[in-house]
Amino acid sequence: QVQLVETGGGLVQPGGSLRLSCEASGTIFNIYYMRWYRQAPGKQRELVATISGDGDTNYVDSVKGRFTIFRDNGESTVHLQMNALKPEDTAVYYCNADVLVRVGARQTYWGQGTQVTVSS
Repeated sequence: QVQLVETGGGLVQPGGSLRLSCEASGTIFNIYYMRWYRQAPGKQRELVATISGDGDTNYVDSVKGRFTIFRDNGESTVHLQMNALKPEDTAVYYCNADVLVRVGARQTYWGQGTQVTVSS
């Protein structure tokens, strides 16, 4: 069993910063990709940022230059540093990870989500 626990959401003014964190725990042999998604009210869930086990990153165009995804703690924790936040960044942010839980068994897990609200 693997759990992803997100922290760091909250209310911030436009132009402000927040850092989201997601820690993976449980029976983990290896973690491949870790991702952040977000879902705004009335919209589909959107992939925001991805980081591979090798540290390669990708971002949706709307956050490039403002958000940074990185891993630490033996690579079981992923962070999303969000700067220059805009009201349109308001959403529930979800952590997602591809985990090798035993030899030959790779599964995808989701966190519970954390609310980010950008408003004056």
